[in-house]
Amino acid sequence: MIYKFIEGGVTAPKGFTAQGICASIKPSNTTKKDLALIYCDTVCNSAAVFTKNLVKSDTIYVTKKHLENGRAQAVIVNSGNANACNADGYEKAEQMCALAAEALDVNVNDVIVASTGVIGQVLPIEPVKKGVEAMKGTLSKEGSTNAAEAIMTTDTVKKEWAVQFELDGKTITIGGIAKGSGMIHINMGTTLSFVTTDAAISSKMLKEALLEAVEESYNMVSVDGDTSTNDTLAIMASGKAGNIEIAEKNDNYKLFTAVLTEAFKAVAKKLAADGEGATKLLICRVSGANTKNDAKIIAKSIICSSLVKAAMFGADANCGRILCAVGYSGAKADVHKIDVSYKSAKGEILVCKDGLGLEFDEEKAKEILLESEIEILVVLGDGCGSAEAYGCDLTYDYVKINGDYRT
Repeated sequence: MIYKFIEGGVTAPKGFTAQGICASIKPSNTTKKDLALIYCDTVCNSAAVFTKNLVKSDTIYVTKKHLENGRAQAVIVNSGNANACNADGYEKAEQMCALAAEALDVNVNDVIVASTGVIGQVLPIEPVKKGVEAMKGTLSKEGSTNAAEAIMTTDTVKKEWAVQFELDGKTITIGGIAKGSGMIHINMGTTLSFVTTDAAISSKMLKEALLEAVEESYNMVSVDGDTSTNDTLAIMASGKAGNIEIAEKNDNYKLFTAVLTEAFKAVAKKLAADGEGATKLLICRVSGANTKNDAKIIAKSIICSSLVKAAMFGADANCGRILCAVGYSGAKADVHKIDVSYKSAKGEILVCKDGLGLEFDEEKAKEILLESEIEILVVLGDGCGSAEAYGCDLTYDYVKINGDYRT
């Protein structure tokens, strides 16, 4: 599988343009961008996955309805207000779609809508209306970065990406933008993520590829154990690359899905690294499990452990917290055959062998754990199952950020 990352983000694929501006949706006096539009010059085969939280933003219900036919042409999304748990939430979400449809001259039922921000506060529609009007006619191939910035909340860096690969002798491009920093314990796809491609692929196969890709990437991310009410991951395919349409699970489907998965893994790491208050990206790699599912359960259990996350913040090579997380994960494992190592740019150190703690060089371990990217390597003696999960350390700043998030 050969692919390369390129510039261009969500507008890199053929047919797509975007824009993002400050519409002053956020109640505080700020100049930060908070409204974005993404548009394709043709109706696209489309698919999406959403949060499994029972409490959902009304934007999700509207988008689900609009995607019943597997088609979409535009996206409108705001930050600063989640439009969740509001009496008029559904009405406001529909109004946002209508505003985008009129500005872009598309069918209102072909608009995807999403929101992110504070839950339980009424979304002001007037700033959205003015913002859409201001963006009318400004969408461009250079607009991806502005759109990526417009969907950020507590994010400290924008998440924007694109990849290219060859299929049927044609160059296929996939691009996207994403946001996510806190309230991340993904159980569908990601917080908010909008993906575009110029591949020719049916809506059914696009949905299948999306489900496969997120299971190995975004669904393995956890920052704080909280699953958002607004999680939406949508993908649109313009078909403009000119390849033979992928309409079944053939080799072309497998290649498309494999590249999509690798791209999503890269974004998943960015989401985890930018966790609220985080100073370190944690990657837990589990091998030798009974099954792949057991490996996934164990990796996610370790990444989700507050004690593990706190230990990584303090550069404390405490293998007991890793073993504890394995033990309560619910996965099958012979606890007498567990090896644990820590690895970073400063080297690797074994701290546990066959379920027993070892004497090791504490200074070397600390040096390894002071790096900004740390691998937690867990080797089991049960089988061939393997998986990796992505998270971050737990810091004082996480509490500070969330202690006054609303006020």
